[in-house]
Amino acid sequence: MSAIALSGAALLPCQTAWAAGTLAGTNIENIATASYDAGSGTIDIQSNTAIILVDELLDVTVASTDAGDVPTTPGATNSVLTYRITNNGNGPEAFRLTPNVANSGDDFDPALAQVVIDTNNNGVYDPGVDTIYVAGTNDPLLAPDQSVTVFVLTNIPGSQANGDRANVSLLASAVTGTGAPGTTFAGAGEGGGDAVVGASGADSEASGFLRVDAASVTLAKSATVADPFGGTNAVPGATITYTILATVSGAGSLNNLVINDPIPVGTTYVAGSIALQAASLTDAADADAGNFNGTRVSAQLGSVPAGETRTVTFQTIIQ
Repeated sequence: MSAIALSGAALLPCQTAWAAGTLAGTNIENIATASYDAGSGTIDIQSNTAIILVDELLDVTVASTDAGDVPTTPGATNSVLTYRITNNGNGPEAFRLTPNVANSGDDFDPALAQVVIDTNNNGVYDPGVDTIYVAGTNDPLLAPDQSVTVFVLTNIPGSQANGDRANVSLLASAVTGTGAPGTTFAGAGEGGGDAVVGASGADSEASGFLRVDAASVTLAKSATVADPFGGTNAVPGATITYTILATVSGAGSLNNLVINDPIPVGTTYVAGSIALQAASLTDAADADAGNFNGTRVSAQLGSVPAGETRTVTFQTIIQ
């Protein structure tokens, strides 16, 4: 059985009070005594030593340690869910880890990227530092009462909508064996005793949840006309003011949002008329967000959080 022996594991019997009771492999010894009056004095005698070897109890708990749904975004890679595995048995045991990204009752199935063991025990996924888990090669070996943090990394489909949830579970199973409570594996326990399946069945599973925070944008365009005579007639020489309202909804932010609008046929662009949030922008492709390239106006809005709006205006003249 190949396994990772985690730092700080106390694998030898000691005086610690273990949650699962007396350490597996411990000999419980007992000697009876008797005394009698032999006339010439009291005689004391001892029985033989009765020795019972404590068997190993196989028990484990898996728990999600995330505070709630873990936010992610469409197309995200290596979205991290965090789990804590605890050996509730009374002997050192290695545990096989099995992630499941295809649980029923949720909105989508992410793609499994990898399972990672928290090597430096800081509870945070550190790429390049923490150890990638390979089943059967580095199954975590835990002393009694010892825990280890495990990360399950997944990739999110790009088509997921705001609010979609995914249920990702992690199963930990004792390598020695699993089964109904009381199932016995003869001679497989610590110190040569039996290994006995505990209340958990020697395996445990917990779920963590991913939630997609996706923003989307809608555009509403309007136009007003001012003619040369002080009216609103769309005659040659009249000025059209176009207003584009971008509304971002959903959750999270939209990044690198850019609005482009071609100059309508039959009109000419009014130089220097681009404005963002009523602030004038230049026509040149320079440090500000505006640009006119001869055929269209453009406004680079950058990152816009959900729940906010941006307004772009520009003008043309009817030919």
